[in-house]
Amino acid sequence: MKKHKTEIITFKVDEAVSEALKEIPNKSEFIRSAVTSALAATCPLCQGAGYLTPSQKEHWDNFSKKHTVSECRDCHEKHIICSEADNSELANI
Repeated sequence: MKKHKTEIITFKVDEAVSEALKEIPNKSEFIRSAVTSALAATCPLCQGAGYLTPSQKEHWDNFSKKHTVSECRDCHEKHIICSEADNSELANI
């Protein structure tokens, strides 16, 4: 079953973005897809704000006492490791 779109949202863009979008055959689908993709990749803690509130920072500080941010040996992306995890669990990370 296909979901029906129920709300129209408009936004302003600069001239370069406007020109680039003119080349896209289905602008609405492209923009929906881009927004959906961006929302799926939003930081669960700051939810895309790019900073932590004082309360979030306090929670992060407590969480980071038993967790570290590390770089993956394979893809070189940053990820979180629980420092209390069994080392054998981390062998392939």
